[in-house]
Amino acid sequence: MRNSLYIVILLLLSGCASYYQRNMEFQKLVANGDLEKAEAKLSHNKRMQKDRNRLLFLMNMGFVNHMQQEYAVSNMYFNEADLLIEDYKKSYGAEALALVSNPEVKPYRAEDFESVMIHYYKSVNFLKLADYEASIVEAKRMNLVLNRLNDKYKDHKNRYQADAFAHILMGLSYEASGKINDAFIAYRNAVEVYRGEHGYFDIPIPNQLKTDLLRTAYILGFGNELQFYEREFDMTYQHQPTPFGEAVVIWQNGMGPVKDEVSFNFIAVPGSGSYVIFENEQLGLTFPFYVGDDKQKRDDLLALHVVRVAFPKYLERPTYFTNAFVAANGKEYTLELAQDINAIAFKTLNDRFIREMGISLLRLGLKKVAEIKLGQENAALGAAATITNAISEKADTRNWQTLPHSIYYTRIPLKEGSNALKLNMKNKRNTTDYTTFEVEGDERVRLHFLPYHSIEHLPAAPWDNAASIMTSSN
Repeated sequence: MRNSLYIVILLLLSGCASYYQRNMEFQKLVANGDLEKAEAKLSHNKRMQKDRNRLLFLMNMGFVNHMQQEYAVSNMYFNEADLLIEDYKKSYGAEALALVSNPEVKPYRAEDFESVMIHYYKSVNFLKLADYEASIVEAKRMNLVLNRLNDKYKDHKNRYQADAFAHILMGLSYEASGKINDAFIAYRNAVEVYRGEHGYFDIPIPNQLKTDLLRTAYILGFGNELQFYEREFDMTYQHQPTPFGEAVVIWQNGMGPVKDEVSFNFIAVPGSGSYVIFENEQLGLTFPFYVGDDKQKRDDLLALHVVRVAFPKYLERPTYFTNAFVAANGKEYTLELAQDINAIAFKTLNDRFIREMGISLLRLGLKKVAEIKLGQENAALGAAATITNAISEKADTRNWQTLPHSIYYTRIPLKEGSNALKLNMKNKRNTTDYTTFEVEGDERVRLHFLPYHSIEHLPAAPWDNAASIMTSSN
């Protein structure tokens, strides 16, 4: 019995590290730009490919192939990830096991914004493949996914209900395919999201978006709309033709947050009628549990007194670079923030806190009641259950950890023939790193798309050794 208990404890302790810490080697390979090795590491990781982690495996493989400019292969993985989310069915065995262990035994369910970002990558991949119709479909799906997800939340709806950058991608895709009227509508919709009732995660409307909206209104001859938005933006539009096309630089800066865990204490107190209340005065939260006429269940829950509940929290990986501009043909073009994935991640996790804390309390309550019952029957087994439950009470710290921290963009008019573009990225010390692009200006191609991801980031925590490696990849 004693040896078995030791084995159980050792197994549980081995799972106490966060998901990020357990996959540190993969993270180091990504941070070092060793993308082929990172892909091989994923491909040979049996645990990552198990059903409960399969979605994360697919999203990471999609990312790694996108970074290696294998856009069709990247979409193959993202397509499978998309289907896995669409066809997701609860494994009731795993759900039941999670109630007496911890949520990491369940198949991973993407955070809402992670589901959206699958379609972001697919849209950008299709832009690189010059399949503009497919890119439009994927950009549209970014907001369709959000609409469907938020329809599920009758109460405590998410702040993240529309994606402004999705509309920008739609507009760019429409422009690339020559559909200027549709592009105008997409840009107008993007402006409306940025200046919505609560704003868009404190991001101002990019000047590039304002210019794009004014330009498409001018080209279409929408005089009233042009004058309206000139007043709205306090801008006067001067049309500048771009006969040899433009380059659109999409700068994916840094790395998104990683999950850790935080614990909250709740006190079990009698409620009115057939309820037991779990409350945390500091947070101002109360969760009632219906026990009906079951006096024993009521007494068991009240006997818990104080219970500790583990819940995931994000740790930001601050960006190494703070701003960037593109130098081309004697001019400089500032890259503007259009999407703050880090801020969206924190807000969406906060939005689902209330929705899911009750489930976490129920899970812990069932574990503790079983522990009490077992102790009443056998003191040694009860002690073992107490230790096991204490160690296994942990949050699900899995998340898609190869997403960028934030996304910036700008447009550069091209001259005929060869154009040398230099992307300059500055850090807090005002030192600069750069990468270059060669683009051929040609009247037959309206837009050239140049995504680039600078992986450099600052540590999220003392154990975040991967962040100390400073290299870039596109």
